[in-house]
Amino acid sequence: MKRVTLSCCGTKSKNDSGEKEMEIPGQIRKELDDIGGFDALAKSIPPQGELIEKSKTHHALSDPLRLTILYLLRDQPLCVCVIKACIGIAGSKLSYHLNIMKEAGLIGCEQQGNWLIYRLTDLGKQYAVDTA
Repeated sequence: MKRVTLSCCGTKSKNDSGEKEMEIPGQIRKELDDIGGFDALAKSIPPQGELIEKSKTHHALSDPLRLTILYLLRDQPLCVCVIKACIGIAGSKLSYHLNIMKEAGLIGCEQQGNWLIYRLTDLGKQYAVDTA
């Protein structure tokens, strides 16, 4: 028995030369043709490196605790002890979350004497803006 591969919509069709052709809904086909077809659509995907960076940012923003830190730093740069006091978590847990945010480019820090002062980067400021 010959196996038949179905298209995404569960249908199959053959073109004038008898070859199997993907059948997609008319509106989708029209809009796809309007932008230049499959190749143009594929070229609209950002490069892999950019997708990785965006993924890091979205991962860093996916945790409510990290969002809390983002909003604390929106108002002013803060030392770890102030952030810790505001959100009431252990230092090791805070360090973990700060590192994720730092690796994603949302925050930066500088040492001032015995203290590490955290602040939002330009990227972090973009995400700390209230849209309400």
